[in-house]
Amino acid sequence: MNDTVSLSSIRSKVEAGGRLTPAEGLHLLTEAPLVPLGQLAQRERFRRHPEPVVTYVVDTNPNYTNVCETDCLFCAFYRKPGDPDAYLYTVEEMVERIRQHAQLGATTVLLQGGNHPGLTLDYHVALVRECRRQVPGVTPHFFSPPEIRTLARVSGRTVREVLQALWDAGQRTLPGGGAEILSNRVKRRISPKKGTAEDWLEVMREAHRIGFRSTATMMYGHVETDAEVLEHLDRLRSLQDETRGFTAFVPWCFKPANTWLEPKVQHVPGPNRYLRILAVARLYLDNFDHVQASWFSEGKKTGQVALHFGADDFGGTILEESVLASAEHINRASVEEIRDLIRESGFIPAQRTTEYQILQRFEEAPVRLR
Repeated sequence: MNDTVSLSSIRSKVEAGGRLTPAEGLHLLTEAPLVPLGQLAQRERFRRHPEPVVTYVVDTNPNYTNVCETDCLFCAFYRKPGDPDAYLYTVEEMVERIRQHAQLGATTVLLQGGNHPGLTLDYHVALVRECRRQVPGVTPHFFSPPEIRTLARVSGRTVREVLQALWDAGQRTLPGGGAEILSNRVKRRISPKKGTAEDWLEVMREAHRIGFRSTATMMYGHVETDAEVLEHLDRLRSLQDETRGFTAFVPWCFKPANTWLEPKVQHVPGPNRYLRILAVARLYLDNFDHVQASWFSEGKKTGQVALHFGADDFGGTILEESVLASAEHINRASVEEIRDLIRESGFIPAQRTTEYQILQRFEEAPVRLR
């Protein structure tokens, strides 16, 4: 470690508008005192977003299939083709579920499934087209980069051709799932069939070139090192320099229950690690507008504290979710509770779209949570 790197020197650099080096990012991740780090990240948050507004989206996360051929060691959700518990919903069934969630107020549907070896491009295009046609008030935030790559291989198309077909059907945003840690050593350990870090980045690069906006995610807390967390952030920052297509960064901690990786992970990081990663991301990802606090994956109280460690968004209301539920992680909140959690943290809640346009601010006095 460079002896000249310190929180004080980093603070001066950030306040002068300078870009952090990997060595400085690693220092923040490994050595900086947590509370001063959070204070610095919060100052940077307010420099970019001066108003005390925290956004959220009314969304839902259904799955169209749990059939997957990639056998990721961290996943409790997937089933192999032919498994008795395997399922695949028809386009009509999925549209009906989306319609029901829209009636409950959802404006975004984050739709993902497994890497299904038998689904065609026609199925995916029809999902987008019919969602747009039948439920026009909902944004189809569909298909992670690994799903796009599987679809390209199964369909005999290029990644760009698949993305263009989805764009032509009406899709405009892409979820950032499947990144985990953008280190090929990590990927060989936990998801060797899922492709390389470069594969994930290339799908995002092509999507951004077409015009898609997307989120960027990170699942930490398994086999990665601190240096690999920084590698992940650095790769995201470099691609954002190139395309400007990412809307937000969304980290969460690995949930080990019922996974093949569970016996190999002796310690799951707690809130301090989450807050540190969130704060470092706000400072290192200087070209990302938004950093999301995940109340759903980390707990409501940690989510509230995260709003003081650089996050400006509280994520989604998540009317339906199955992937983390398969790992015995279940967390629920109503839209009203989400607004109250934001208010109790000292901020004004505002409902947003998938692309972070504010739809409505709620500036009434908070209801005291018990």
